Amino acid sequence: MAAYISHLDVSLDKTDELKLQSRGFEKLDPDLNKGAGGNFIFFWYKKDPSSAPITRIQFTFNEDMAIGLEKAGYTKIDKDLNAGARGDYIYLWYFKGNTESDTPIVGIHVTTDAADEPQKFRCGWERLACDLNRKAGGNWIHTWVKRASQTYICNVTATHSYGADADYFRRGYIRLDEDTNRGADGAFVFIWYRQTTDPQRALTALHISTDMDEYQGLQQQNYQQVSVNLNESTKGNQVYLWYKKEDGQKPIKGITLLFNKDGVPAYVRAGFDVIKRDLNTGNNGWTEYLCVYQ
Repeated sequence: MAAYISHLDVSLDKTDELKLQSRGFEKLDPDLNKGAGGNFIFFWYKKDPSSAPITRIQFTFNEDMAIGLEKAGYTKIDKDLNAGARGDYIYLWYFKGNTESDTPIVGIHVTTDAADEPQKFRCGWERLACDLNRKAGGNWIHTWVKRASQTYICNVTATHSYGADADYFRRGYIRLDEDTNRGADGAFVFIWYRQTTDPQRALTALHISTDMDEYQGLQQQNYQQVSVNLNESTKGNQVYLWYKKEDGQKPIKGITLLFNKDGVPAYVRAGFDVIKRDLNTGNNGWTEYLCVYQ
C-alpha cells in the first residue's frame, strides 16, 4: 500500500510539538508565520496504513467559508495558522473522500519563496491558493500537496455566495481558497475545480475576459463561460472565467491564483501560462492572475 497521509495537525508551541511527537507525527518545516512574527507554527503529519487517506485540504479565513465544509463532513484543525501575527484567522480543514474525484495525498510541503514554486509544479505538486500569512505581512507562504496519481482538471466553476458550498464539496470540488475580489470590497468570489485521473476527460484551455471585446473573442473561439462575474458587486469590469476541451491538446494538470507580483516573473520564465488579465480589472483591489499548468 502506498504511504498515504492519514493524519494532519498543527503545533502552536513547544507543548504541542512534544504531544505530537509522542503520537508519532512528523514535523514539517518551515514556520508558517515566517517573516510575520507571532507564534512558531508548524504542520505535522502521519502516515498510518490502517487509517483512510486524506484526499482534500482546504483553508478558511472567514467564518462563512467554514459552513459548507462542516456540512460536507470536513475535519477542522482548530488552531489559528496566524496565531500571534495579527493576520486573518486561518484554519486548515481536511477530508477523507472516496468519490471518483478523490485521489489520496502522499506528500505535503510548504514554500516561503515564490522562486521555488514553478519547480514544485513541474515535480507534480499541487499548490493551494491561500497565503498562510494572509494580512499578516511576512513571507508568502503556500501549502503544496502531492497525490498518489497524476490528476487533471475536468470541471471549473465559481461562486459569489456560500449557499452552494456544501454541495460542491460533496461532489468532489476543490475551492481555490482566495477571493477573486480581494481588496475590492465586493462579494467573496471563489473559483472551484474538480479533478480526474483520466487525461481524456480533462479541460485543455482556460482563459479570462475583462471586457466585451475579450468576451466576444473567446465566444468565437468556442470557449464556454462560467456564468459568475469574478468582480461581483464591485465597481470594476465584468470579469469571467472561460474553459474549453479539445482533442489532441495538452490536459490541464493544475491551476492557482497569483497575487505576489514579484513571483509572477518566475512562473513566466518557467513557461507557465500566466493569464495576464487582472481579475480585479477596473477596481482598486489586488492585482490577481490565474496561472494554468499543463
